[in-house]
Amino acid sequence: MAEATDARAQADEGVSATDDRLRLLIERIERLEEEKKGIADDIRDVYAEGKAVGYDTKMMRQIYRLRKMKPDDRAEMEMLLETYKAALGMG
Repeated sequence: MAEATDARAQADEGVSATDDRLRLLIERIERLEEEKKGIADDIRDVYAEGKAVGYDTKMMRQIYRLRKMKPDDRAEMEMLLETYKAALGMG
């Protein structure tokens, strides 16, 4: 009977360690999500600042997307866009 009690205590200890690990991971995710929200707010503020001085925020977002693309991918996309525009008579 003592062996069963020892096994149960070891199992409970393992579950407790697992529970602690899970709690720590969840708390870390919560902190990171809070940081992400703060960064998103900062980015929104930068776009608002751009708008306040007269920049078009849609164009700012488009330029951002283009700048983060690889040059070859961007060139391919621009070529396809020009091809599609020409096919539709858009110049």
